Amino acid sequence: MTDSLLKPRTLDSFSLANKVCVVTGAARGLGLEFCRAFIGSGCTTLALLDLRASELDQAVQDLLDYSAESWGIKQGDLKVIGLPCNVTSEADVIAAMNSVIDAFGHIDVVVASAGIVENYSALDYPTERHKLLFDINVNGVFYTAREAARRMIPSKSGSIILVASMSANIVNVPQLQTPYNASKAAVKHMASSLAVEWAPHNIRVNSLSPGYMLTKLTRTILEEDKELKVTFHNLWPSFEFVVNASARQDTWEKMTPMKRMGDPEDLAASIGAVVFMASDASKFMTGSEIRVDGGYCAI
Repeated sequence: MTDSLLKPRTLDSFSLANKVCVVTGAARGLGLEFCRAFIGSGCTTLALLDLRASELDQAVQDLLDYSAESWGIKQGDLKVIGLPCNVTSEADVIAAMNSVIDAFGHIDVVVASAGIVENYSALDYPTERHKLLFDINVNGVFYTAREAARRMIPSKSGSIILVASMSANIVNVPQLQTPYNASKAAVKHMASSLAVEWAPHNIRVNSLSPGYMLTKLTRTILEEDKELKVTFHNLWPSFEFVVNASARQDTWEKMTPMKRMGDPEDLAASIGAVVFMASDASKFMTGSEIRVDGGYCAI
């Protein structure tokens, strides 16, 4: 059998070759996995944006090592830059996008992946934490999408992917996270609204909604957060309950029809959802949501 028959083949429309891709929240977690998926799909020009400046250099090096070991990409053939960026700062986002343009000339794909989640009862949610969550999860996503679009409009082309969550569609249990759920519902609807507004410019905006994913970060949280205490002070009588982290994971898995949490590869494999949304394979799809949740939202 010839090498050409042995070599895996995919549709050319799924390729990200010659595309400049930008990912926020890219120093770790799903953001970093998205970057790996893009490289595996032919992207050789990539910008990582993250608040954690100290982790960006390591993330860039990890991607360079990954590309060489997994795909045989030679030194110098992969252009990856790390840009410190606080997405809650409009000025930071503008500066970061300008830096991408300065380095690479244009932007084809942007993934707004930066976000946080916290668990408090609604009655006890600290006001400043609530404001911060919305500032990152909603305002930061909006700044990212808007500044990306401004730089895509001249070329009349671009794909913007807003990372929402299955929590935009359902109420998670046993953990309490009303502001997070609301913020992700806002992101989902933001994607639809921006898609309609920017369709005349041929800029597509879609949302990607992961379910429970066992990223390295999630595993660490589950290991360190042995117990989650939830207290209701403002009800009579007041009461509290404790959710053990392992019990939480067990609940998540039991409530998922596929009976497991997702691995990062389930979301970011080279033939996966994020590559499809970024590539020309989805060039007539905009204003849509793709859920990758093991069927959680179906029941």
